[in-house]
Formats: sequence, C-alpha cells, structure tokens
Amino acid sequence: MTLYFFAPCPRGLESVLITELEQLGASSVQGCDGGVQFQGDWRICYRVNLESRIASRVLWRIANQPYASEADVYNTTRALPWSEWFTPAHTIRVNVAAIKCPLRSLDFVTLKIKDAVCDKFREIIGSRPGVDTAQPDIRIHGFLDARKFSLYLDTSGDALFKRGLRKSAGEAPIRENLAAGILHLTGWQPGIPLLDPMCGSGTFLLEAAQISLNVAPGSGRNFAFEKLKKFDKGLWDHLQEAALARQKLRTPQPIFGSDLYGDALADARANLSAAGFSEIIALKQANFLEISAPAPFGVLVTNPPYGVRIGEQQELTELYPKLGDVLKKKFSGWKAYIFTSDPLLPKLIHLTASRRTPLFNGALECRLLEYKMVAGGMRRRKEVNVIDEPNRICKADHSR
Repeated sequence: MTLYFFAPCPRGLESVLITELEQLGASSVQGCDGGVQFQGDWRICYRVNLESRIASRVLWRIANQPYASEADVYNTTRALPWSEWFTPAHTIRVNVAAIKCPLRSLDFVTLKIKDAVCDKFREIIGSRPGVDTAQPDIRIHGFLDARKFSLYLDTSGDALFKRGLRKSAGEAPIRENLAAGILHLTGWQPGIPLLDPMCGSGTFLLEAAQISLNVAPGSGRNFAFEKLKKFDKGLWDHLQEAALARQKLRTPQPIFGSDLYGDALADARANLSAAGFSEIIALKQANFLEISAPAPFGVLVTNPPYGVRIGEQQELTELYPKLGDVLKKKFSGWKAYIFTSDPLLPKLIHLTASRRTPLFNGALECRLLEYKMVAGGMRRRKEVNVIDEPNRICKADHSR
C-alpha cells in the first residue's frame, strides 16, 4: 500500500533531505520550500523516523481536497475513518498552517477540525478523545493553500531533532537536525578530523559522533506511530535490530571540541557522557585565539556567539578579525565553516568565503560560510558578490 508523506526540515536543507530519503528507500521524492514530499509504505515511515538525521517530522497525508469554506474543511475531516487509526482513549492536538488561505481565522479552522474528529468518534463509538496541547498522543496537522486543504497525522510525536541524548542545552543551541545538515554540507566524513572550537553544549560533536558510529538518531526515543492501531510491532522491532547491528564499536574518533567557558564545556561533557561518547571525543577548555590545529588537515565547523546585549557588538567587532588571523596562521590545509546570523562577520573576518549557503535556524536567516584555508592568498582584496541559491518551491501541498 502506497502512502503519502511530508517531512519538514530546516529551510535550506531540502536538497540534503532529498538525498537522505532516497538512500532510505523512499519513492517519488520531491522537494518543496521547507520540506520534502515522498511516498512509501509503513516500513519507509518507520525507517525515516528512526534513521533520518535531517527531517523534523514525518507527516502521513490522509486528506487532500479542494475547499471554499470552513464547512468544507469540517466535512472533509469528518468523512475520514478516525476510529480505524486510534481510539478515544488517546488525546489529540490540532495544528494548522496556511499560505494564501482565503479563510478569515486559522483558529476557527483549527476548532472545526477538532470538532469534526470528535463528532466522528461520537457517531461511531459514542465517546470522543480529549485534547492535550502539551503532550498529546496524536498530533493532527492541517495545511491550507489558496485552493486545497490537506490533513496529516504526525507519525513522529516529539520533533525528530529531539534525539533523547541532550541532557543540558546550554545557551541558544542550534537544533540537532540543522547541525547534522551542516555537517553534510561541509563534506565531512567519519575519519576526517573535525574540530568545533566554540562547541558550547556540543551539538556538532554529538551529531558527528552518531554519524561516525552509525548510530540511528531515533534509537533512543519513542514515536507517535507506536500508538496507532496500524502499528506493526514485529516490523518495528526488526528495523530497530537491523539499525543496532549496523552500529560500529565505540572507539576514539578524530573529533575535537573546545570552548572558552567552563560552564559551556560542562554542558558538553554532560551530554557526551549521557550519550556514551565521552571516550571517543576529545574536549578541552581553551580560547580559540590560542589553540592550534589538532591535525595537519580537517574540517572546522562552529557557530560563534553573536551580540544580543549592549556592548557585545563592539566585542565581536574586535573578535572577528582575530578569528580570521587564527584561521590563516594556524589552520592551513583545513576547510573552515562558520554558521552565523551576524551580517558583520563575513565583512570583518577579512577572509574570502568560497561559498555562502543560506540556511534558517528556526525563523532566523543565517549563512554557512566556507573558507578553504591555504598558505597565503586568503586575505580579501575586494568584496565579492554573494550569490544565494534560490529556495526550491513546488506547487504540491505540504505542511510545515
């Protein structure tokens, strides 16, 4: 049985997610702005939830119909066989998003979807599910464009970037699936030395360790599809066992992290220890301006601090040129990737970026700057034009 799915992801990583889904066996894979549509059976659904490092969720499309009013939304929703998918003992939450929707109130549309689900349960079973906006058993996602209404059941539950590994988030970390996508964009592969010199709570390090050891990112958590009536426990157990068999021995890897601040490094140590990665990653407290490259070549990737309080911007204005000096003097032979939302950084670091990739950290527009460090010749002599690849947009229905 062919099912239709949509996997949202951080904007800018759609092409990376397309590649990943194809490798996992999905069919009819098509990128949209903010995610990827694909087809498959329950095996594909389970496997993407278990193994995707880039997707934020896996949404199962259960309706895709034209509409003109809230009544059409209600009727389409009520016509679905809800009691075949879950029971009234489960709690629900309804989320609605829209682009160019002519209806006046998305809150009212949300209410009509909830009412339709509950009314259908009352009609068939005589009781209705409760609503839990904090920790629902079943999440229902509606999406409306100018002409069509799509409805999805969320097979993931908690967002997939919640790996179940992080014990201490630290200050303003990037999400795990964004970090994994950035690592992919750098071209880094297991065995190549990797350094995050401003590692904070260690998000890049955690993702790199999982990739190096082939640990499925969803292996330490539960999923919403386990609560559906159609859940195939035998298939799920088989996929988990196969993923576990593919894991590599936990041997030391050439992955290095450092941070100037002891409390940030304590967060990183706690997270790596909880994940069982303490012995495979080298951590130390150090000032980036004073460290040296841990290997003759490798990939440096980091998300440096940016100023949000009075006085910090001046400090960064002084810091950024020093970062460029360290990269030029101490990291010859390396490729450096700096992920930032600060427009001052590429202007003040005094190096010429060989590539600038637009990415979004939530709603925050950022750039991944690539610097190929070679002996001499890295100082910027003139401003270069920034060419941003346009976002891929498709007309097919999708949900954020």
